[in-house]
Amino acid sequence: MVPERSRRDGVLRLRSATESIMQPLLKPPWLKKRLDVAALTGMQARLRGLTLHSVCEEARCPNISECFSKGVATVMIMGDTCTRACKFCAVATGRPKPLDPNEPENVAKWAGDAGLKHIVITSVDRDDLPDLGATHFGKTVQTMKEIHPLMIVEVLTPDFQGKGELIDKVCQAEPKIYNHNLETVRRLTPGVRSAARYDRSLQVIKWVKKNYPNQLTKSGLMLGLGETEEEILESMQDLLNHGCDMLTLGQYLQPTLKHLPVKEYIPLEKFEGYHKRGLQMGFKAVFAGPFVRSSYLADELYEQTFSV
Repeated sequence: MVPERSRRDGVLRLRSATESIMQPLLKPPWLKKRLDVAALTGMQARLRGLTLHSVCEEARCPNISECFSKGVATVMIMGDTCTRACKFCAVATGRPKPLDPNEPENVAKWAGDAGLKHIVITSVDRDDLPDLGATHFGKTVQTMKEIHPLMIVEVLTPDFQGKGELIDKVCQAEPKIYNHNLETVRRLTPGVRSAARYDRSLQVIKWVKKNYPNQLTKSGLMLGLGETEEEILESMQDLLNHGCDMLTLGQYLQPTLKHLPVKEYIPLEKFEGYHKRGLQMGFKAVFAGPFVRSSYLADELYEQTFSV
């Protein structure tokens, strides 16, 4: 290997070519999924017909074909442009458009046409709005419940800057499951998440469980960003201590070259170990695996809470 020269702080040193160009990790064979183009285009057409977006598309979820082929999608309300720029997320960042007043009814119509029994509603961050979008989020949940009273409504919300009165606007619409993701361990949070804070996210979970004990609380972590096993277990315990009922653990996948690189691909047996450990710790349900995302097979995770 031919070394190349570099100069840092006035000191000449040698380095290898492989050291100077960081090579991305090769994906293991268990991280491959087929793309169903027909399912993808069909679901996109139905969503666009009601001016709706899905986080499945915007976040480049690897499960998109599997879920779309089942007629399932996680609806992303309040537009497709986020006011934050987290280094793991593929959702576009910029100046969002005004809220669509017809969106709550459109979400309910789409869910009814799709024959859903369990819907997950998420959103971009709307730090540009006086109430951060909490009223619109709550209205969407309320409309869903009025039109489809038997449907399980799960929300995956922003942190609303930790403001309890804004979290209340969603909780008072009475979703069955309130999900807010911790995303990563404490040490890595500043470099992974944009305006979010580790302890603030824990306080969101705590606020919901304390003030709305009948609502199931849920959170998730991405693995493979450079965290240690000790840090993962610490975060799991932090979530439990703050009232989290349900936990998801999935493999982080780099959506584009502009985003954080994958530091490690977690072996399948490690995920199985975290699954068992989470149940032993006291979570009501744990879903762990390379393709697990916070809303992936959300109905199955919900059902787990009644089988333990």
